[in-house]
Amino acid sequence: MRPLHAAAAVLTILAMGAAIAAGGRAVLQGENGRVAARAQAGIATQSEAPATSAIPRPKVARPEVYSRAIDPEVVAPLQLQPEELERVEPRAPLSELALAGPPKPPKTKMPDDWNGTKLFQPVASAAGVIEAKGYSVAISGVDIVRQDETCSDGGKSWTCGTRARTAFRAFLRGRAVICTVPPEGGRDLITAECRVGNQDVGQWLIENGWARAAKGGPYVEAGEKARMARKGIFGPAPSLSGLPPAPAPFAATAQPTQPILEPSAAARPPTETTATPPTDQPAPSE
Repeated sequence: MRPLHAAAAVLTILAMGAAIAAGGRAVLQGENGRVAARAQAGIATQSEAPATSAIPRPKVARPEVYSRAIDPEVVAPLQLQPEELERVEPRAPLSELALAGPPKPPKTKMPDDWNGTKLFQPVASAAGVIEAKGYSVAISGVDIVRQDETCSDGGKSWTCGTRARTAFRAFLRGRAVICTVPPEGGRDLITAECRVGNQDVGQWLIENGWARAAKGGPYVEAGEKARMARKGIFGPAPSLSGLPPAPAPFAATAQPTQPILEPSAAARPPTETTATPPTDQPAPSE
């Protein structure tokens, strides 16, 4: 029986050795398979990469950076030699918007472009002339009636120029006048159209007869109507019958002058005048 047991033990040992050898071969084959798969993946990746990927990239030379030491009390300038500096041409602009040109001169407004300049507190120096804010404006389309002008009515003359100026001042009443004049005034007389609110100043003067319409102007027809209606300077002289009589001129009567000094003191010659000491002063002590 002992020989049988020995043979069985030998067979068991041989079977275990064969099993171990077979497991080792399986493990080695699996490891080799994984290595082969990795190699195949690397080959595929290299095939997909461009041919120039293996060429090393050249190193870009970075410009040397100069720095300066900054101290709270001392600021050191950048140490550069003159030969190290180089003047280069400016680059081209990125777009036309970057082009910086000289400023354009302001556009000079023409009479057709003017919206009107507001003149405050106007003063009428004559019927058809306005002075305000440094301007002297003559209403266009109107013949100015001078202040010293006189008109005749049946052989009787009257100061129609003064009357026309007074009527024009009453019409303005210090209201702001808008005239088509340049932004800055001058000493010269400017002929321009003016209005008070929505009312044409020249139209008002002609329609009420306080000015004559200029030949070829826009108010010729209105001037003829005012002349036919005998308005303003074309009408009769103003009646002064209802006014109170003028006061009589004051005659100054000569009054005798009163002398400053008393008659007795005035009669004495200058040498006889004596100084009187004041009585309220104390006597000098000895």
